[in-house]
Amino acid sequence: CFLVSSGGANNEASISMKAESLVLHGDALYGEKEFRRALNAYKQAMQCSKSIPRQATSTARISISTTGRSPSPNSSNVMPFNENEVKSKIAICHSALHEYREALQEMEGIPSKMRNLKMNLMLGKLYRISRNNRAAAICYKECLRQCPYVFEAIAALAEMGLSSKEFSLLFAQAPNRGGKPPGDFLDAQRWWNRYVEAQCCIASHDYKGGLDIYLELMQRFPNNVHILLEIAKVETIIGKNEEAIMNFEKARLIDPNIMTYMDEYAILLKLKSDYTKLNKLVHDMLHIDPARPETCIALAAFWERKDERKALTYAEKSLRVDDRHITGYIMKGNLHLSLNRPDLAVTDFRGAQELRADLRSYQGLVRAYLALSKCKDALFTAREAMKVMHQSAKALKLVGDVHAISSSGREKVKTKSFFSYDFILYTFFLVIVPFGK
Repeated sequence: CFLVSSGGANNEASISMKAESLVLHGDALYGEKEFRRALNAYKQAMQCSKSIPRQATSTARISISTTGRSPSPNSSNVMPFNENEVKSKIAICHSALHEYREALQEMEGIPSKMRNLKMNLMLGKLYRISRNNRAAAICYKECLRQCPYVFEAIAALAEMGLSSKEFSLLFAQAPNRGGKPPGDFLDAQRWWNRYVEAQCCIASHDYKGGLDIYLELMQRFPNNVHILLEIAKVETIIGKNEEAIMNFEKARLIDPNIMTYMDEYAILLKLKSDYTKLNKLVHDMLHIDPARPETCIALAAFWERKDERKALTYAEKSLRVDDRHITGYIMKGNLHLSLNRPDLAVTDFRGAQELRADLRSYQGLVRAYLALSKCKDALFTAREAMKVMHQSAKALKLVGDVHAISSSGREKVKTKSFFSYDFILYTFFLVIVPFGK
């Protein structure tokens, strides 16, 4: 901070030092979550670096040798810092401020050959936000070529429809670090391929298939927190609440500081009316990280019984922290339904679906449309859920629920159309399937 504000002589050495100091100052501000100030510091550093004459290579080299920072490979000057790294930091600051267009422009300014794994991951995320899935897929595939074990890239590509066979081809393009792989590596690769298959199943709404693979992986890696959490999340979606609670508790025993999916666990405890455990969970989450969106959702679940409006403020806060947090939209939608605002609930559940459609967002949308007496929209949504999740009995049951509630549906019971396709499905999955289980 003192180096940045000092006047100093207006020569190449002082300008170079100031530019480097501005980057360090930006890093410190970013660490304090002062993103706007960090952004300004990084941009000033870029401006300073442009004012360094091309002839000032020897001065820059002294700065580099003392700091250990390498110059930007795409710059004609010898820079006091890596220009592409600073561009990436500027994009991260814009993204933290929800300025995604500006972040994308900054990242696109980095030549593709100069992007490292972190940059490609960031760019893929920004392309997804801008709904450019084709460009996002290219970035995520490049991530897996650089390193085949990037969870975020695998989940994103699975959601975009990449098959397990296509993943195998990508993994084959990953750099081979010499020699014939040992047996342990081949065994680990086999299990990793099974994990990718599970991700593909979940992304295609084959929850049973994905869950079966996760349970198989759990037998091989019994204390793996990530797999435990994925199992619990799937069980939450398909309504196996007791099993999900048990697995969330196992994960917390292994790692008490875990935050991932703990908002889902909080919602399950609220549904079970286990407020003692919910109170303990919220207390722990506030101690670990009060700024996480999961903490806000857990607080919303805690306050829903006492003050629904206060719960709503926490749900809204979770989306201000992370506007792509799906559970935040679902919680907010359910709260709007409880507060008799189905029009706002429709917007919330649609927001969840735009990010990733699952059974809960479809169920919420159907409830909201029925509350607005929009039976046609409710039926269209229920049928869409039935097509997307044809292996889910609960998704198929949604169609029957709409028919049962709507007046036109009740009339069908008195006519020959009672035996329509929708009603046959409804009867089968409501009566026969549970009886078979």
